[in-house]
Amino acid sequence: MLRLAIQKSGRLSDDSLQLIRECGISFVSSSYKLKVEASNFPLEILYLRDDDIPGYVQDGVADLGIVGQNVLVEAGCAALEVEALGFSKCRLSLAVPRGAEYNSVADLQGKSIATSYPKLLGDYLAGEGVQANLHTISGSVEIAPSIGLAEAICDIVSSGSTLLGNGLREVETIFRSEAVLIAAPTLSPDKQELLDQLRFRMQAVRRAQRSKYIVLNAPTSALAAVKALLPGIKSPTVTPLAEEGWVSVQSVVEEDKFWHIAGELQAIGAEGILVLPIEKRVG
Repeated sequence: MLRLAIQKSGRLSDDSLQLIRECGISFVSSSYKLKVEASNFPLEILYLRDDDIPGYVQDGVADLGIVGQNVLVEAGCAALEVEALGFSKCRLSLAVPRGAEYNSVADLQGKSIATSYPKLLGDYLAGEGVQANLHTISGSVEIAPSIGLAEAICDIVSSGSTLLGNGLREVETIFRSEAVLIAAPTLSPDKQELLDQLRFRMQAVRRAQRSKYIVLNAPTSALAAVKALLPGIKSPTVTPLAEEGWVSVQSVVEEDKFWHIAGELQAIGAEGILVLPIEKRVG
């Protein structure tokens, strides 16, 4: 049985559990239990503090983990990463009080900076040739400038609303992060096979999330142009309509390209464009 460690609460936890369920793995989660066993896949889920997950996986206490890259790199365990998962994206940024003068990172030379990520920040400043005094604190980093603890902060940013609410402005992004799947350095052959099965399912779910199924009607005279816009996985499905001179075209399109393609399809005469979600996409 694989033991998978995830964050015990928060957005990363919710997204991780949703991914596992979308992989067809059933379990009953509870706020009172710190571990739960799946009913239809040899998987046990452990609920841990996110900062503890890299160490548990590094030591082999857990076989796998889902954790933010920022936490993984800060813990010095970047080599454990096996799969980027595409959710819980955020950035680690420097911020200063709104009224403070700031032209470049060189302005932080000799200043005090509060952060929960001293390794990531230290590596970034060293690369920029800047020496600063780092105050390592956990939680409520944004308050540090207003109480005189530091002249700048370095913390995780999603929307930036917390910075604004505390009189700060973001000035540099030093690291971009997303959720990743990590694995212990040595897994038995049986567990490696289970990991491969789990990754296969995760990849199918992620491909589906990035893709849409598109159905449209087009004049036969425009079919070559439609095919050029919608190559599909191998090629689009084309079916003649009852009305002579028209065909129905079915294909798969990457979601981030859809709106651009939709405009071009309309311009060449396509009609009745339908866009449908894909639950799973294998291969």
